Amino acid sequence: MESVDSEADLGTVPLVALNITVRNKLGLYLNPRSTVAADWMAVAEAMGFTYLEIQNYEERKNPTKTVLDDWQARTTDATVGKLLSILTEVERKDVVQDLRSLIDEDVRKYWENLKRAAEPPVQVHEVDSCLPRPLPKRCGITLEDDPEGSPELFDAFICYCQSDFKFVHEMIQELEQTKYKLKLCVFDRDVLPGSCVWTITSELIEKRCKRMVVVISDEYLDSDACDFQTKFALSLCPGARNKRLIPVVYKPMTKPFPSILRFLTICDFTRQCTQTWFWTRLAKALSLP
Repeated sequence: MESVDSEADLGTVPLVALNITVRNKLGLYLNPRSTVAADWMAVAEAMGFTYLEIQNYEERKNPTKTVLDDWQARTTDATVGKLLSILTEVERKDVVQDLRSLIDEDVRKYWENLKRAAEPPVQVHEVDSCLPRPLPKRCGITLEDDPEGSPELFDAFICYCQSDFKFVHEMIQELEQTKYKLKLCVFDRDVLPGSCVWTITSELIEKRCKRMVVVISDEYLDSDACDFQTKFALSLCPGARNKRLIPVVYKPMTKPFPSILRFLTICDFTRQCTQTWFWTRLAKALSLP
């Protein structure tokens, strides 16, 4: 496959472009401790992680993926180009060569999605005997969108799995239908069918919603859609410096909490002692300018 270097500078492609498959394959190369070749520890050190942080990552099942997720969350310097540079710097050109075709494919898809999001949809005139009717300047993507007016805006985008929708419904009742009167973007309720899911979610998260609530559960950890939405939102605000993401845990989990969100304050519904203040705290966080 032809390299994408000629199409775009990899230094401008955020690490979020690399999907779970590539991250897991990087782990297959870098997770095993080796006295000959540089492993994930050398990569983490080159990324600027401290000795203490690296020691803590040893407890992780896939330390390479954890390092990549945390690096992406904490700095704007986390790009595909920088990752390839670090792998070359620690003399792991074998990893670059073996995975380059997969990385190039992910980068190609990333640029295609950006172009698709930026371009207006192709309009097809109706075929009849009448003169073509004027088409709206902008097509709506949500139920309340007015193609002739301003786009519909929301206080928060809700990132969730289908298995967690019962809790999302409770969230709607507590935050929209009470004194808080917040406006939530719930994909299954608010988005019109028929358009590219990735393009729509990107626009909603980046341009239409002030915050994003991430409903964390075991099922969330296995969802490619939730993974994309979370990493895309983090790529817009590395380190969550503008408090854009709010993790919510509403039921006990058997799997480890996602490392990419562990530095954020959690809104925990599982603790009986704090349930009284749960909705008030969440509503206040979503109401901030």
